[in-house]
Amino acid sequence: MSIQKFRTPKGLLNLSRYTNIIDKNRILLKLQEFQNMHCAIWSEGVWSILDNPTKFGFIVSDHPVTVYNEDCFPGSNYCLGSNDPEIWQTGTHTIFPLSPSKLLVITNLSWVRNPYGRAFVSRPNPIPFRNTMFSFLDIQVGRVLTDDEVLRINYIIKSRAFRYIAAANEDDLYPECLLTSTNWKSLNERYLLMPDPRSVGFVSEMFVGYEGGYSEGFDEYGHRPSQRRFSDKDRRDREWNTFQAFKGEYARLYGPARQGAAYNLGRVDKSLDSDSLHQHHLELEKGLPLHVKARRGKRASKR
Repeated sequence: MSIQKFRTPKGLLNLSRYTNIIDKNRILLKLQEFQNMHCAIWSEGVWSILDNPTKFGFIVSDHPVTVYNEDCFPGSNYCLGSNDPEIWQTGTHTIFPLSPSKLLVITNLSWVRNPYGRAFVSRPNPIPFRNTMFSFLDIQVGRVLTDDEVLRINYIIKSRAFRYIAAANEDDLYPECLLTSTNWKSLNERYLLMPDPRSVGFVSEMFVGYEGGYSEGFDEYGHRPSQRRFSDKDRRDREWNTFQAFKGEYARLYGPARQGAAYNLGRVDKSLDSDSLHQHHLELEKGLPLHVKARRGKRASKR
């Protein structure tokens, strides 16, 4: 998947921009060196596999690993020509159709914990080439999309294509004809690409031991214990407050039914919260800090 993001006309132009290399043969050699550039960042994100039961199949493009950042609209400098928002910009979602009916979305954990900030700033520890840990148990499944949600996703894929798109049915190639709005920010209305925060754990550290007594440790953003920002308490406290409030807002928007389930605390999350748990989540939104409420109000008025 990381290679596929580069091994397209648009991706190779981006790689040329990163490396200041124009010669085509040298760029292909450089591709081998940069092939794992996205892996650490994606491994530390929140993965969701979305189901599409609608009559509209997911389309694909000549740049199949699509990114969406609500603050980087197609006419912005981040998106002109072959440019794309970077995957380490905190509000960037990575979208990858697995089939006409399945879609993988990877969201930066920092955006899930605080979706009220600026989407184009860098997430913590944006360094791409490094080791990290990935938990398959945290992948969310079970989210079922509506017709309108599929159309919005297809429009994003079409908007970020370089030249070509393809679909099983010709009508699927024109999602804009059926959308009530193609405003870039509005496409993410009701947190379209977000995982359900109620099924995202607040894990801060992970340690692994090996035969012979050797061990390694990572925090949720890939920092090592020897690094200054490892398990940053101030950052974690800020994220805890906004994350809890986001769970409350999400519960208010979608009700007690979970939009995605992961494997937490030895079992798969229930698809429906009890009345008491749902009420608890609703109460969490009241704890949103005042400066965040003001910023969210500005975002809502722009929409």
